[in-house]
Amino acid sequence: MKKQALILAFGLLFNLAYAQQKTDKQLTAEFDKMLSEQFKTNETGVTALVARNGQVIYKKAFGMANLELNVSMQAEHVFRIGSITKQFTAVAILQLMEQGKLNLQDEITRFIPDYPTHGYKITVEHLLTHTSGIQSYTGMKDYMERMTLDLEPAQIIDHFKNQPMKFAPGTKWSYSNSGYFLLGYIIEKVTGKTYAEYLEENIFKPVGMTNSFYGSETKLIKNRVGTYSKSDHGFENARPLSMTQPYSAGSIQSTVADLFKWNQALHAYKLVKKENLDKAFTRYKLTDGTETDYGYGWSFGNVQESPTIEHGGGINGTLTMAIYLPEENVFVAVFSNCDCNRPEETAVKMAGLVIGKPYAYTEIPVENAVLQACTGVYENAKGELRIISVSENLLHSQRGRNPKFKLKAYQKDKFFFEDAMLTIEFSRNEKGEIEKLTTKGRGGNEVWNKTNKPVPVQTEIKVDEKILDAYLGEYEVTPEFSFSVTKEQNRLFIQATGQDKFEIFAETETKFFSKIDDAQFEFVKDASGKVTKAILKQNGRQTDAKKK
Repeated sequence: MKKQALILAFGLLFNLAYAQQKTDKQLTAEFDKMLSEQFKTNETGVTALVARNGQVIYKKAFGMANLELNVSMQAEHVFRIGSITKQFTAVAILQLMEQGKLNLQDEITRFIPDYPTHGYKITVEHLLTHTSGIQSYTGMKDYMERMTLDLEPAQIIDHFKNQPMKFAPGTKWSYSNSGYFLLGYIIEKVTGKTYAEYLEENIFKPVGMTNSFYGSETKLIKNRVGTYSKSDHGFENARPLSMTQPYSAGSIQSTVADLFKWNQALHAYKLVKKENLDKAFTRYKLTDGTETDYGYGWSFGNVQESPTIEHGGGINGTLTMAIYLPEENVFVAVFSNCDCNRPEETAVKMAGLVIGKPYAYTEIPVENAVLQACTGVYENAKGELRIISVSENLLHSQRGRNPKFKLKAYQKDKFFFEDAMLTIEFSRNEKGEIEKLTTKGRGGNEVWNKTNKPVPVQTEIKVDEKILDAYLGEYEVTPEFSFSVTKEQNRLFIQATGQDKFEIFAETETKFFSKIDDAQFEFVKDASGKVTKAILKQNGRQTDAKKK
């Protein structure tokens, strides 16, 4: 009996292992298809790694590592990882805290005495959580001109430190590369080592990250990929960048395999204690109690409602994404060597496949009467409107003045967007009438209540060219952020610092709107008729921009 039971048990284990192997093969085929379609053989490339329960189940590369030398991408190739660097900086700070060399509530003037705080108390924790109110130096007007300069950290800090504060520390969240730059400088002040030396001695070597480096444009780095952008003329080499500029906010170069080693070491608590890592993985609360989607060096989201700890990176010539799903113990990293080919959505979809929650829906037919019952104007807690309408026997969703998007049914009262990882679920009351909808996406769920409001009429009018001419010029929101208003063939365009140009449309002679992001612009004149400012309205917020 014992022998027979043993044979049966062995057979069961064999079948389970075979089933798991088959599943991994199916996943590999899905991943191959996904990546090869996005990253063509003769174009810029990608490396990707997927691990489950501490075991790598997929590691491959597609496309080209170097277009000029015709070198194919390999999974071991080294990339600039951009802002994923921030989690390394955050952990270094936590290590120093554990050693008693600093406290997260220390004011930054303890380490940088001459830093102007404008009367505020700015702490180390404010820097870690992007709640310091310090302007991001990468958004300053002259950043593009300065980014090739090899400078010392103190020189770059001196350049941005006198910028006015955006808000009182702890009251709002605003992504700030300056905050993480200052953290790197604090690491140097506390340890007496350069940021690069600290990383090598306290993180890279202990973890065994043999293919990870503090970035350098002069140092020879084996297996480093070429970096690319894309213009109307095709692929081109990315803009030059001195790696002294991103520093502790984005300077690290690494591989997908090394990033997996990093993730493993973290969650084995080899670098910092569990209670401190838990703090890094906790949503920071603002002074009014509002939770942000950021901790210390990591942001938070979800993959089909499974929580994620994640961060992406974007830097000249590369885009990167790393996602960890703690409940399923799944890690995904995807690196692209062109800042024209985003890996984030691909990484998310790969994670969804691994956990058995793919972003794949099968459309089902729905009677027109059911679709009509869904139509109306819905409002969220911020007072924003979402219009649900029917056209050509399909449901459409339109947020404010944004373009309409098609919705397709996959279950009763459940619809998916064609080109986004977003679904809409309608809820009914006891009478069976639809009373609200819930959008479910990467940032979480949001409820929109059905209202009796009429569908807003969106009318575009033509404005006299002389009136448009009065609006042309530069408008300053902050010293580091402005936008220009230009005209082409009697059409008005706006281009903000470091962003693409887009058209705005008139609803009155002074009020204009965008069709791509639901932003509204109102031009204000003084008593003499001179345009003095523009008022920007978006997502329930209002900001003044002074005309220069």
